[in-house]
Amino acid sequence: MGRDRNDFTGSAAPTPEPGPLSRLIDAERLPRHGTDITITADAEEMVALAEALDIPAIHALEGMFSVEGSGKRARVAGIVRARVSQICGVTLDAFETEVEEEVDLDFAAAQRRKLTPEEEEQRRIDPPDEIINGKIDLGRVTAEFLALGLDPFPRKPGVVFEEPAPAESRENPFGALAGLRRGADDEGMKD
Repeated sequence: MGRDRNDFTGSAAPTPEPGPLSRLIDAERLPRHGTDITITADAEEMVALAEALDIPAIHALEGMFSVEGSGKRARVAGIVRARVSQICGVTLDAFETEVEEEVDLDFAAAQRRKLTPEEEEQRRIDPPDEIINGKIDLGRVTAEFLALGLDPFPRKPGVVFEEPAPAESRENPFGALAGLRRGADDEGMKD
């Protein structure tokens, strides 16, 4: 009988679904002094990632990382750079823009021992990302930091939102009713 994907009671950690950009590195084989790793998305990955992020296009995407640690703990620092097309929220035109996001993440293997209260508190405040099956997915890190760097309200350079001028003053159809009510209230006060 096969193992259910949701059965996490075995010794192996669950394997996450791969995203549009995945580059696994073996945390257990990291050199002691660390290593530099560059992730460059290919054309297919950029198309799939642009679709997942709901933007018109990704023209270039690169993550440059310094990775150090071991199979139990690792630190990933670096930068994600991209050139993307977004839709201007004012003109609805597509335009190209640059994205640059700094990365500084801690990774830790799932704990098999009971954590001290201090360790539990630290993990609650700033939990490390998880090393899964001895691997770190730098492709996923690249995609996530690209998503973080996208402007949620993109505006084409030089475009300024101007509120439309108010339409010519039209009489409010309920204005006459409001006037009648005021008149009735005034009559009631005279009594």
